[in-house]
Amino acid sequence: MAAEIHSRPQSSRPVLLSKVEGHQDVVSAALLIPKEDGVITASEDRTIRVWLKRDSGQYWPSIYHTMSSPCSAMAYHHDSRRIFVGQDNGAIMEFHISEDFNKMNFVKTYPAHQNRVSAITFCLTSEWVISTGHDKCISWMCTRSGSMLGRHYFTSWASCLQYDYETQHAFVGDCSGQITLLKLEQNTCSVITTLKGHEGSITSLWWDPVQRLLFSGASDHSIIMWDIGGRKGRTLLLQGHHDKVQAICYIQLTRQLVSCSADGGIAVWNMDISREEAPQWLESDSCQKCEQPFFWNIKQMWDTKTLGLRQHHCRKCGQAVCGKCSTKRSSYPIMGFEFQVRVCDSCFESIKDEDRTSLATFHEGKHNISHMSMDISRGLMVTCGSDRIVKIWDMTPVVGCSLATGFSSR
Repeated sequence: MAAEIHSRPQSSRPVLLSKVEGHQDVVSAALLIPKEDGVITASEDRTIRVWLKRDSGQYWPSIYHTMSSPCSAMAYHHDSRRIFVGQDNGAIMEFHISEDFNKMNFVKTYPAHQNRVSAITFCLTSEWVISTGHDKCISWMCTRSGSMLGRHYFTSWASCLQYDYETQHAFVGDCSGQITLLKLEQNTCSVITTLKGHEGSITSLWWDPVQRLLFSGASDHSIIMWDIGGRKGRTLLLQGHHDKVQAICYIQLTRQLVSCSADGGIAVWNMDISREEAPQWLESDSCQKCEQPFFWNIKQMWDTKTLGLRQHHCRKCGQAVCGKCSTKRSSYPIMGFEFQVRVCDSCFESIKDEDRTSLATFHEGKHNISHMSMDISRGLMVTCGSDRIVKIWDMTPVVGCSLATGFSSR
């Protein structure tokens, strides 16, 4: 049956289904157990907990396991019920969860890093556990033998990781704002390219292997979509958050991007339209509108006996302009600018009212969000953060409904 996407009323918002409380410190990661009313959490309070929903509607821990070091990252493979927990001390521990989710058995410890583990992924076909850490490296280890296969070092803390299971390419974001694309081999790796576009550290990545799109969120409050498989170098900028973007998830079927920020903002971006790429900022020694010199252009200032002006840039055309030629502000959602940005006066005149129609919806999570995970098949989302609270959301009112995934129509 063909997938069907229903229209979403603008007033729709996420529905808070449950709060899970009880952690003594920051909750580093939380994920929904597929096909179960359950959540797995990892926390700085050194605990891994499996919470199952009881008949009362409350979530109670069916597994409560204390680790030797604060938990910093987690990966769970549902078909094999294997869980990998990264710690502050650089180790990754593997456990196996019982079928009834009431018991967890220790399997192995992997000496993956010399410092805090920031992200983990597990590949069943190659039996690799791949991770990044604050020791500035990506490592991949064999889950059969527990031995290290390879490491690659960066110049900054490696903060987040995505992996293409089919091609064995890894995307690593770091604290310098750079994303490195690597091809992993059995005992070696090669750097394919580096992506530079953010002005702050990379905080989250999402890879869609179907459309071959990479999304990155950063501490500069912005999201960039990198078209890896299509037109070379094409990037789309999305600006609508007012704090660092902590987590992102792209829903390929409905062409929507869900993002969460540290101030509790939850955004749902419509990516099913033809968006415009933001222009590169042009450099000039004088305003490209009125030709007045900028303050470093000593020669023109001397020749014309005028005082130099400060340089700005129009976000729509990219031209270098002075303040007098860019007095207006406008949103321009088709280019990703959901709130008002500087535009030159001529571009302001060219923007119609309908061009200012928002292409995203914004919602309030009402807690600091440091991590988010979605169960796309059920339209559920879990958020957690420094307030030690885990929230479970019904996202179907805002992320569309699809017969293919079983979303219910609202």
